[in-house]
Amino acid sequence: MDLMKSMLISAAGMRAQSSRMRVISENIANQNSTATTPGGEPYRRKIINFSNELNRELGVNQVMANKISFDDKAFGKNYDPGNPAADAEGYVLKSNVNGLIEMMDMRQAQRTYQSNLNAIEASRRMASMTLELLR
Repeated sequence: MDLMKSMLISAAGMRAQSSRMRVISENIANQNSTATTPGGEPYRRKIINFSNELNRELGVNQVMANKISFDDKAFGKNYDPGNPAADAEGYVLKSNVNGLIEMMDMRQAQRTYQSNLNAIEASRRMASMTLELLR
């Protein structure tokens, strides 16, 4: 039963990192967006938050994607007076997504996902070896 618990805990971690990668991918896809109207806001970076939640059936804490919030970092500005979204001074707001940060976050999420997958594989191998010993 403990091997099953470890697999379920790792699977919860994989689901959480999968959600994280989805949010990061959305940020990367929108990193070059700008405001569409004068005074309007461009795409705002999203941040996923995690929490530990008790799985009462198993009696263990599991990581869960809690909520998605917005980064309150200021938008950048580009001087483009010919753009229809430019303000009175000729500046257009651009997204607050930094591609380098997103790529580092994506790499960390991938590594964490892989670590959870390795834990599941190790648990599966232990269960198989236990069954072999019992034969």
